[in-house]
Amino acid sequence: MSIPPPPGPHQPQGPYPPGPYTPPGPWGYGWGGYAQPVPVNGVAIAALVLGVLCFLPAVGLVLGLIALSQIKRKGERGRGMAIAGSILSSVGLALWTLSLTTGAAGEFWAGFKDAASGQGTAYALAEGDCFDSGTGALTGEAYDVDEVPCSQEHHGEVFAVEKLPAGSFPGDDALTDTAEDKCYTLRETYAMDVWAVPEDVDIYYLVPSEESWDYGDREITCVFGNVDEKNSLTGSLRNDATTLDADQIAFLKAANAVDTVLYEEPVDYAEDDLRANREWAGDVGTAFGEQAEALRGHSWPAGAEKPVADFLKGMEAAGKEWTKAAEAKDVDTYYEHYDLAYEFVDGASTVTAREALGLATTVPTYDEEDGGGSGGGGEGELDV
Repeated sequence: MSIPPPPGPHQPQGPYPPGPYTPPGPWGYGWGGYAQPVPVNGVAIAALVLGVLCFLPAVGLVLGLIALSQIKRKGERGRGMAIAGSILSSVGLALWTLSLTTGAAGEFWAGFKDAASGQGTAYALAEGDCFDSGTGALTGEAYDVDEVPCSQEHHGEVFAVEKLPAGSFPGDDALTDTAEDKCYTLRETYAMDVWAVPEDVDIYYLVPSEESWDYGDREITCVFGNVDEKNSLTGSLRNDATTLDADQIAFLKAANAVDTVLYEEPVDYAEDDLRANREWAGDVGTAFGEQAEALRGHSWPAGAEKPVADFLKGMEAAGKEWTKAAEAKDVDTYYEHYDLAYEFVDGASTVTAREALGLATTVPTYDEEDGGGSGGGGEGELDV
């Protein structure tokens, strides 16, 4: 190929430059021309990528159809990619539709949230799990916690998990009320011997936040934690049928049944509402009598027979005082029998019977403000 001379006055006149000349064939491109490849349609590439990744399948399907239209109009390449992307996106769209109708999508995104955090979520905890909350606080909000062995230092120990029914988010106040009722009721199924729970340990509860509710969180998690967030727990507080023997369980069932009624003492004093207090005293007397009868029907080991028998004598005597308090005609008479009955509660015979059965013997202290069956004054809520 020869290079044409530069333009100027000496340029030869005529239709062609001098010298041998061969007219260009049908596939010639003229001076300086080079063949350009037909471009690949970019939309087709995007459709294929989305189809392979199964990400946003509806978008991948639309892009595949757009790419086919553009390729036909512009003569571009990529028709195979556009078709493949459309087919893969259609399959992905069908799978997503199926997962939405079966609820699998919610489970997937909940799992994705867990995996993305790199830690366990608070609502993935189960009964018996111990965990580190990060800051030590068991109030406020937390999205991730570290599950650790209970033998190590930890901030909380899960003693119950209560599943809530499906539906719309019930609201923070409703969840708090439900958590208080459930957790204080369920604590004795995990820690039957409340005397064995240290005084610096209280009940907390982890409830769903409105955001975690959208991810499928429907659980109230009841937790034992230290009232001082600077201090940790070590060792498990579980004492139930998995750790106690039959004699210990029989004694604790009776003791806890009585405690449940005692915790229901009216908020108003007898001088303000004698009738309510008399009714409550009657319920306590009935509970004492029923549980004493149940304990008498149990066969105790030789070393515990006399201590338990002494305990039952005191229990029956106290029950009679509660009954007299329920029959009192005036406030002074009511308190006279009330005080005599309460001398038995957590008294010397109770400690002796517990010692004989191998149970905790440190009498717990109760705050003056504890009442009603709450059993603790430092409960808290942790939103997750």
